[in-house]
Amino acid sequence: MPAPAIRPVVTKADTNAFVELAYRLNGSDPHWVAPLRDEVKATIDPRKNGWFSHAEAQLFLAERDGKIVGRISAHIDRLALEMPPEQGFGPGTGFWGLFEAEDAETAAALIAQAEAWLKGKGMTRALGPVSLSIWEEPGLLVKGHDHSPTVLMGHHPAHYQGWIEGLGYAPAKKLLTYDLDITQGFPPLVQRIIAAGEKNAKIRIRRVNKARFDEEAATILAILNDAWSDNWGFVPLTQPEIDDVGKKLKPLVFEDLIMIAEVEGEPVAFMITLPDFNEPLKPLRGKLFPFGWAKLLLWLRKPRATTMRVPLMGVVKRLQSSRMASQLAFMMIEYIRRSAVPNYGAARGEIGWILDDNQGMIAIADTIESRINREYVIYQKPI
Repeated sequence: MPAPAIRPVVTKADTNAFVELAYRLNGSDPHWVAPLRDEVKATIDPRKNGWFSHAEAQLFLAERDGKIVGRISAHIDRLALEMPPEQGFGPGTGFWGLFEAEDAETAAALIAQAEAWLKGKGMTRALGPVSLSIWEEPGLLVKGHDHSPTVLMGHHPAHYQGWIEGLGYAPAKKLLTYDLDITQGFPPLVQRIIAAGEKNAKIRIRRVNKARFDEEAATILAILNDAWSDNWGFVPLTQPEIDDVGKKLKPLVFEDLIMIAEVEGEPVAFMITLPDFNEPLKPLRGKLFPFGWAKLLLWLRKPRATTMRVPLMGVVKRLQSSRMASQLAFMMIEYIRRSAVPNYGAARGEIGWILDDNQGMIAIADTIESRINREYVIYQKPI
């Protein structure tokens, strides 16, 4: 099979072709959830994605015999370049992502083009797939192809793994998600820890107040940036990104599903839980019209979701090695569970992603008897 021609995305038609390819290549996968096209276009538009305030990207298309057969982004995050190398990124680190390919030859040509672009910008190492920010959809799915992803998680063909590894890429980090039954109470040990916390006058677990959305978001961000600052792959969220995330996720913010933990009046931990928006989204196949928008609005008014996802949680650094850290986590999980089951019809929860060396979070996941249901890998290669 001849190698495809690789060209940069320049025109509006190119952008449309870049977006549409994913629907053609993945449409027959029963577990793929088609994103809304306008959301995808906003992600790659520097005018609509705050990530571009500290990053640059080049999109590429692969074409063979007049047919688009692949796509990829190559990008550089200036904040990632400033991070210590021991945290995973640092000087010389570039990325590629938004990867789709019809065949192995196309995959090789696209990744080679991304590497060449990064090398031309002075990068010495490529990580991928990261699409686009580490806070968006990092990693390639390598386990869990037999079920659909939850909201804000990626889903990729199983054969991509062999194609990428065959090009000399090795795992840099594995990301895990954990699945658990939330219809039943947690094990007796966890229940005792929660009960002890409820008797501690210093501890308060409270719901967020959506009427004070900006203030609550600032509180959560402060905890997040402290709690995650030493983690592999950490890049601080900037205000433009926070503004974009706020607009995107505000419709999915329900006060009884997001908790802030206070100790002696000081906010020290948080847990964000989202009803799985992919459940009403999946049948729409990426189209809001003619009736998709009405269905989504009705669902958002009173969501019913089998699954709840915990995309983010954090405990301030000074408490992370203490018993209180896990106690606060168990309390927030339980309080959210008590709302999620009766109020939203939830039966399962998904926690993650979690770094495979985050022993504290893995211990919490194990203690509440959850199990790994999906694994993602971020690959690396010297260039």
